[in-house]
Amino acid sequence: MKFLVLNGVNLNLTGKREPGVYGAETLEEINGELAAFVRARGHEADFKQSNIEGELCTFIQQAEGKYDGIVLNAGAYTHYSVALRDAIAAVSVPVVEVHMSNVQAREEFRKNSVLTGVCRGEILGFGKNSYILALESFLL
Repeated sequence: MKFLVLNGVNLNLTGKREPGVYGAETLEEINGELAAFVRARGHEADFKQSNIEGELCTFIQQAEGKYDGIVLNAGAYTHYSVALRDAIAAVSVPVVEVHMSNVQAREEFRKNSVLTGVCRGEILGFGKNSYILALESFLL
């Protein structure tokens, strides 16, 4: 299987931005661990990050026929991006929404996701392990 791990707005700052919430490891370090996790199981993964909503939509659209699953941490776009929601709904590639923090225990505005309804599932609150759990869900 081949997966796309897609990170959205501000996730390039992981390790620097609010390490008490998101951890001290950089996104590059986390991606390295995820790549090793997938490889050890005989699969592949590509990693992309963008702060630009339209680029994230393009990555999702281009996943059609290329990937078996998408692990998506859209960051703040989770809470209001109808464009991302529509992109997910337009492709047959299953998407698992992830969040490193427990968004349900944070500010009120973070408790709503416009993406969840078109995703295969949602995993949140386990730090970088949220990504691993999402990848594992495709392998079950």
